[in-house]
Amino acid sequence: MQKKILIVEDEESLLKLESILLTTKGYLVQGATTGLAALEAVAAEPPDLILLDIMLPELDGFEVCSRIRNNPETAAIPIILLTAKKTPEDIAKGRAVGADEYITKPFKSVLVMETIERLLNRG
Repeated sequence: MQKKILIVEDEESLLKLESILLTTKGYLVQGATTGLAALEAVAAEPPDLILLDIMLPELDGFEVCSRIRNNPETAAIPIILLTAKKTPEDIAKGRAVGADEYITKPFKSVLVMETIERLLNRG
């Protein structure tokens, strides 16, 4: 069965790129460009994994991650923060809100794919 991945990214070109990358690997991909849209998508149909940018309109990725973790129905969804924010404080905050992984941009596609596969197959 196809695994569904929600990509939350406000930069259209990057959202397209990530979508193509994941689709060619056989994943079902859904995109969201704001924090609120991401939460709505997760509530409507929880994905198997979330690729989450931090700098987003409305709610940032930290807040989105925190809300997903605090909801018992979505708390177990693996979340990868994929962001340009690289400071140790940002990374620590990412861990604190419950992200499974923290990958900084510019990222290597191979690293992202390996991380996704590892998180999806850990069950």
